[in-house]
Amino acid sequence: MALLIDVGISDWMSGQEIAAAVAEFDPGLDIRTRETLGNAKDIRVVAVSNFLPDIPALLPNLELVQKLGAGVETIVDHPQLLDHVRVARLKPEAPAREIAEFCLAYVLREQRNMRLHEAGQRKAEWTSVAPKETLKTTVGVLGLGHIGGYTATLFRDLGYRVLGWSRSQKSLDGIECLCGQDGLLKLLEDCDHVVSILPSTKDTRGLFDDAMFSAMKPGATFVNAGRGDLVDENALVRSLALNKPGHAVLDVLCEEPLPAGSPLWRNSSITITPHVSGWHLGDAFKDVAENYRRLVAGQGLLHEVNRKLGY
Repeated sequence: MALLIDVGISDWMSGQEIAAAVAEFDPGLDIRTRETLGNAKDIRVVAVSNFLPDIPALLPNLELVQKLGAGVETIVDHPQLLDHVRVARLKPEAPAREIAEFCLAYVLREQRNMRLHEAGQRKAEWTSVAPKETLKTTVGVLGLGHIGGYTATLFRDLGYRVLGWSRSQKSLDGIECLCGQDGLLKLLEDCDHVVSILPSTKDTRGLFDDAMFSAMKPGATFVNAGRGDLVDENALVRSLALNKPGHAVLDVLCEEPLPAGSPLWRNSSITITPHVSGWHLGDAFKDVAENYRRLVAGQGLLHEVNRKLGY
């Protein structure tokens, strides 16, 4: 039995680096990369960042896909992935903290009028504008799982009024937790900043269309650090022209990398970052080694995904 590290992207850690990180927690593992694949029939576990289309056909004895992160939509939706293959993801604190910090940074940018002051500097204009007080600022967090819950509590602990929304009702101290369509509309109507940490599922794809954006508070900020297909990008452009929202920060896009010819690059009401809100995995590589061990032992997996629900 062997574990294949197949990162699937070129602008993050290499397969060799991840293999070394996993081996620190269990030096006895048979860990391979594409370059050292050997007999593909030996591979029962593959650890991926981007699940490449050829993996199911390449690995006939595959039993577990271990995602090196949170989003699993390309895995659970793969038409050739056999029903018995299990899927697990990681829930480390390091990227949850980084994503929360990313969202906070862009909320503060708007709250403290940083874009306005940067524009004033370029024109040598001294224009004083009062920032909005934290205690009078409402932040909405969509998705209250591992990352969204961390993000919501960070804003709460800094003194913001926080509304949270999730598919099913949740309870977090000091946070008004909402669910359902009515709850989502209430959040959008009330919040100065809306932060999305939602996964990609059949219920969330295209969720933010013209109607949903129209429910937002005029001038609000929309930050998407979840999945790109949450947003109908054409609807977003139309809605930005109506100041609902006033500005959008997109760390995830429907197509990545975003083509150079995309008009989103040149829209002054959109800030684009190249999927960098969560980067480091901290000590989460121990969970990759642990799930390998649990699979061999016939034990329950850490952070196993319900393939039918998609998370």
